[in-house]
Amino acid sequence: MKILGIEHIGIAVNDLANDSPFWNHILNIKHHSTETVESQGVTTDIYDTQKGKVELLESLKPDSPISKFIDKKGSGIHHVCFEVDDITNAIKELKENNIQVLTDKYLIGAEGFKVVFIHPKSTGGVLVELAEKP
Repeated sequence: MKILGIEHIGIAVNDLANDSPFWNHILNIKHHSTETVESQGVTTDIYDTQKGKVELLESLKPDSPISKFIDKKGSGIHHVCFEVDDITNAIKELKENNIQVLTDKYLIGAEGFKVVFIHPKSTGGVLVELAEKP
């Protein structure tokens, strides 16, 4: 698989309205988009540094992965996402190397990216997302 760079850092937050001003107004990172991703139970608020993005993640429901993460660990860094050139090939390569992915096929995430998550047990404790641009 070919890693093209860090796509974004995902940060779990309790409240976008309360937490987003820091990124936009204090750090002056340009707001890129806000999107609801029903399949993952989140609203994303994306800020683009031009060398990588910050993706704030607010839960839509109490049983979503983000809600469970915040309940267990509090708000903070949830995952790191790497852009890949071919997500299908990446998934195949991960499975061939006995790396635990959370789904057998990619899902469509924010911004229309094809995404797959790698279980933290396979990465030294970090939730890793791989994403291919649409």
